[in-house]
Amino acid sequence: MLDVDLTSLSPDAVDDTLERLRGNGDTECDMPSAELIQWLQMAIEREASDVHLVPDYPPMLRIHGQLRAAAETPLSAEQTRQMVDSLVPERSRGLIELNKNMDCSVALHYRGGQSRFRASVYLAQGQWCACLRHIPNDIPSLEWLGFPEDLAQRLISHGNGLVVVTGVTGSGKTATLAALVNLLRQNTNKRVLTVEEPIEYLHPAGVGGMVTQREVGRDVESFADGLKHGLRQDPDVILVGEIRDRETAQMALSAAETGHLILTTLHTRDAKGALTRLVDIFPQETQDDIRTQLAMSLRSVVCQHLLPAVSDSDKRVLALEVLHVNQQAQVAIRSGKIETIESVVQTGKRDGMYTLDEDLQRLVNTRKISLDTARRFAKEPNAITAVTNAWT
Repeated sequence: MLDVDLTSLSPDAVDDTLERLRGNGDTECDMPSAELIQWLQMAIEREASDVHLVPDYPPMLRIHGQLRAAAETPLSAEQTRQMVDSLVPERSRGLIELNKNMDCSVALHYRGGQSRFRASVYLAQGQWCACLRHIPNDIPSLEWLGFPEDLAQRLISHGNGLVVVTGVTGSGKTATLAALVNLLRQNTNKRVLTVEEPIEYLHPAGVGGMVTQREVGRDVESFADGLKHGLRQDPDVILVGEIRDRETAQMALSAAETGHLILTTLHTRDAKGALTRLVDIFPQETQDDIRTQLAMSLRSVVCQHLLPAVSDSDKRVLALEVLHVNQQAQVAIRSGKIETIESVVQTGKRDGMYTLDEDLQRLVNTRKISLDTARRFAKEPNAITAVTNAWT
């Protein structure tokens, strides 16, 4: 990945900033587009999670899950191309032309501080587009996320094994992992290694336990390589940003069996889907062995959903489905009866498990989400009931 430094430009500072950027051999970027800087600043002020730059559409901000136009005039293909050029260092433009996609980290100096964005640059119908996700400077607290502290403590208390945080894109998985690492750092004897693409939340040195963050594409070639070499770097905990391929999945399972706690993410809609995804990555002839390995090494799966709050002005609300692997879950995984996992969760309340529908009902009861929202996301909508004076 690449780091690009975008400095806020005032009319009197353009020449000075341009000279500084041209002298920075590390980024080799052109002068940032003043329009791009303006929209990134707007995203910070309005607490937007993402900025979308697509030709023939106005620049769009995602605020509390809703898309909002940041300007009235649609962008031209030339405008978005110029902004993409300002994001990608000159030395890498040949690579992006070849691969048609690139991720990078973007730093914006604004109002005396620094704000960071994760940028994804890509081609669509032959035209360049970009999506920039705002990364808060401070690692979010569990309370702010709405993530139960007792659940977080349980996840990091495992001495070894695999913990998977799953959910659709934009459901807060990265923020949850950052909060878990922050919690782990309270134990100064913990050594945490992260392998990310790109690095989003920064864990500063000198605060609690030791954290080493490696970025795919800059510090290491792939997630699998980061895991393989990371095992020789004396970690207690390894965070793998995402399991995307067979090699990474195999390395994660093997590392979990060798006495390490592995934290990772997957893109699935529920806990059952995470198990299916982990098995289906592998060829049919090896899946029996993988299920046995997974049954022994998997500790917990947490599936996240971010839902609209009752008030449009409030941040989205976190809903969870939680699976802790007990004996019944091990039998279901080992025998390939993944369809029974839902019943394992339903009967596992004493073990701290609960279904998404149960959590949705809790959020309705506490008036954090509306009944309509709960039913829209529920697996069994009619099972979600209203409470007295609840919103419908």
